[in-house]
Amino acid sequence: MNILVVDDEKLIRDVIREYLEMEGYHVLEAEDGKKALSIFQNNNISLVIMDIMMPVMDGYTACKEIKQIREVPFIMLSARSEEYDKLIGFDLGIDDYVTKPFSPKELVARVKAILKRDNGGNVLSIAGIKIDDLAHEVYVDHELITLTPKEYDLLKFLIKNKNIALSREKLLSSIWGYDFYGDDRTIDTHIKTLRLHLGKYRDIIKTVRGMGYKIEYKEED
Repeated sequence: MNILVVDDEKLIRDVIREYLEMEGYHVLEAEDGKKALSIFQNNNISLVIMDIMMPVMDGYTACKEIKQIREVPFIMLSARSEEYDKLIGFDLGIDDYVTKPFSPKELVARVKAILKRDNGGNVLSIAGIKIDDLAHEVYVDHELITLTPKEYDLLKFLIKNKNIALSREKLLSSIWGYDFYGDDRTIDTHIKTLRLHLGKYRDIIKTVRGMGYKIEYKEED
């Protein structure tokens, strides 16, 4: 699992790297927000730990830019503890805020808690799409979207069965039930509207000619 650590102080990066690697995480580093953005675009990052005050591009700006690419958990670091700073961060959708100096062990514990929560059975995520099953909400690039109950169930079923070709009959029976007297057009219509809701991720739902549909997505190591 890749964690991106962003801080202009090498000593802080080294300490965080050491403690995270002891827990089996793979750590990538950047000394400013601009470099962090480049690393994020070229790697499958599971969580970002980022300082606020940095040269070239500050943490808030980098966080905003990264979340436009893909939704990912964030822990912000700051030498300041003003409530205003925290509010800005939480408005950007960060998951936690740690004030320097901090305990590396505590930071690792927070990392574990966030990753456990996001990878739990109540949260499904793929590319920039995130389903919070407890809240029955769907987010695309951190923005809440509105789906009908059947669109929601269809998306959830496709994600749970990613990279598996599913026939229209299978989708009908699984989402609508065996006693539903529908036809192929029911599935096709819902897929069409679901793709519209997903915006730039619409092409993640592939048409399998003569059969049905599948979500096609390969995780990068």
